[in-house]
Amino acid sequence: MEPNKTVAVVGASRNRAKYGNKAVRAYLAEGWTVIPVNPGGGEIESLAVSTNVAAIEDPIDRITVYLPPALTLAILPELAAVGAREVWFNPGSANEGVLTAARELGLPVHAACSIVDIGRSPAEFR
Repeated sequence: MEPNKTVAVVGASRNRAKYGNKAVRAYLAEGWTVIPVNPGGGEIESLAVSTNVAAIEDPIDRITVYLPPALTLAILPELAAVGAREVWFNPGSANEGVLTAARELGLPVHAACSIVDIGRSPAEFR
């Protein structure tokens, strides 16, 4: 477990079949403080949703992204401004252009499944 770590799940979803929801549940299961991020606000898995990353007041250890590349590219400056120690671009969220732009902004880039990185499998969360 990774106690006392905070993750922002960008592209969090209420739909439990989507990876943006599976990530919320996986991080919760591993003891992380989870901040779902979705412009629709409301609640996801009983957690208050932040409408954007810039609105998060607490320090963020990790950002994990579940958006299509065009949307990911658009929010890169916002992600850079937050100053997270790690930014994970999950499969389907980034292309080479996104990764290059993220590196140019100085983001600590990881292009892989963040659920697997914390020792879980997305298949566990149906």
